[in-house]
Amino acid sequence: MFGWIVKRRLDSFSRSFNYDTSYLRALYDLNPRSFWKFSRVATLAHDRGDVPREAWYAATIAATIAEDCGPCTQLIVTMAERAAVSPSDLRACVADDPPAMTADAALGYTFAKAVLARDMAESDRLRAEIELRWGKKAVVSLALGIAASRTFPTVKYAMGYARACSRIRVAGTDLPVAKQAMHA
Repeated sequence: MFGWIVKRRLDSFSRSFNYDTSYLRALYDLNPRSFWKFSRVATLAHDRGDVPREAWYAATIAATIAEDCGPCTQLIVTMAERAAVSPSDLRACVADDPPAMTADAALGYTFAKAVLARDMAESDRLRAEIELRWGKKAVVSLALGIAASRTFPTVKYAMGYARACSRIRVAGTDLPVAKQAMHA
């Protein structure tokens, strides 16, 4: 019974976001218990707390691009569009152009990039700015969003379902990803 419900929800998600969920179907078919544990990451990955949506989505896009150069990045961009993040911020994220972003988006994006680069000095500076603007809980939300956003493309890739890099569509226009994924 649960299998039917899971597959129906995955089909609905796939249709809604034009996203291939075959790796999630395979995960469920091979190990339902692991699927349910993994599904908790989705809850974590979408908990932005008190972080402005522009900052949170910019950070998660930066983290996703670090692992993916296609469908997972497109999924996050589509979710950001539906959350009313401006197309100009999204284009700037895909182009790796923080100066073209709003202040909130640039802060989230550059923080994620500094964290991913293990740049302690820059991470510390940006973390202090985030705490000053939005509080310590915002740092936790961004940290978890960054970490969780990397999980999906990593699992997809490890399971053999990530094959093609693609252009990212923002507001109806296809754009190349400025920085391809590390494994591309």
